[in-house]
Amino acid sequence: MEIGIIVWCLILCAFFSGMEIAFVSSNKIYLEIEKKQDNFISKILSKLTENPSKFIAAMLIGKNIALVIYGFLMGDLVMIWIENIGFHFSDFWNVLLQTIISAILILATAEFLSKVFFQIYANILIKVFALPAYGFYLFFYYLSSSIIWISDVILIKFFKTKGDQVSLYFSKAELGNYITEQMSTVEKNDEMDSEIQIFQNALDFSGVKARDIMTPRTEIVAMDLFDSVTDLKDLFIETGYSKIVIFSNSIDDIVGYVHSFDLFKKPKNINSILIPVEFVPETIFIKDAMNLLTKKRKSVAVILDEYGGTSGIITIEDIVEELFGEIEDEHDSDEELTEEEVEDGIYLFSTRLDVEYLNQTYKLDIPESDSYGTLGGFIVDSTKEIPQKGDIITIGNYHFIIEEATNKKIELVKMTIKE
Repeated sequence: MEIGIIVWCLILCAFFSGMEIAFVSSNKIYLEIEKKQDNFISKILSKLTENPSKFIAAMLIGKNIALVIYGFLMGDLVMIWIENIGFHFSDFWNVLLQTIISAILILATAEFLSKVFFQIYANILIKVFALPAYGFYLFFYYLSSSIIWISDVILIKFFKTKGDQVSLYFSKAELGNYITEQMSTVEKNDEMDSEIQIFQNALDFSGVKARDIMTPRTEIVAMDLFDSVTDLKDLFIETGYSKIVIFSNSIDDIVGYVHSFDLFKKPKNINSILIPVEFVPETIFIKDAMNLLTKKRKSVAVILDEYGGTSGIITIEDIVEELFGEIEDEHDSDEELTEEEVEDGIYLFSTRLDVEYLNQTYKLDIPESDSYGTLGGFIVDSTKEIPQKGDIITIGNYHFIIEEATNKKIELVKMTIKE
């Protein structure tokens, strides 16, 4: 009988400790979504979480009651074991042995193991044990309410605080964790929900810098300020762009841009329809760049390098695409960047692909750094030179064969991951 009660006390202690840590560790957004489901468990979860302090208090009360009963019975049982073995100690050593043996057992089973297990699987276990937890919550409701009331009186009267308050807000970290969990469940060949992707983009948005999304200097379509309007018109027709950057003498001296709509005004020269641009450093965050462009009612910003030269350009469209994904129109080029898994562990990649994108999509774990953003940048940063077609390069566990390259940049590589 006593051993059975002790075992039940250990189980209850493990349950109360686990539910306490599961409630604290569980993702609050996940819980809110589960509570919106129209089923029995969702209603139980809503009841449990409507007053977090009372739920935690009920779990602590149950745990302490189980500990007290366990302590009384376990002490007597330890004494019986000692006497059966034939040892005889003084009262001090008897108490010390009771304490050590009882503490080791309770800490190993009902504290450490249960809390670790419930913390790892918090979202699942808080649903699985919601019903018994709610039963104990109701059983200890008035006692926990009294304790909360007494603590509020002490906090308000002696510590001048507002007492117990329920937080209704979710942290950015909780949203990020939930979205990461959802993304990890998507198979490689499955289409990810656009809503999940937008949330992920929004979370990453504040950490993205202008240099990460800019059109690089080598790909800027631009014209000299002193070229003819006819040449400008031909360039608009050839590219299909709505805006073309204008420079004076060199691309490092961009003076503005021209919108195709202004050609209907039949300008005599480019300067008469020139629209000023904003200048921002490479390290500016795109959220700050967007605020600047919106405030000044501009749609194009020139990205400057550390020496004041043109590093690239960004537009409001580039920033919006960072949130909502690529926005293609009838004039966008049909050319796509190559990304193909040729065989298991062997890939064919355009070097313009972002390292972060490749890591998320193909789980490659390529090192990320502020020194580069693309796969080509990773290779050049590691080799300290521009490899040529046919070169074979090994960087850590990554084996590259340069498939296409020019004197200025790498364009296509075959990548193999070594075990």
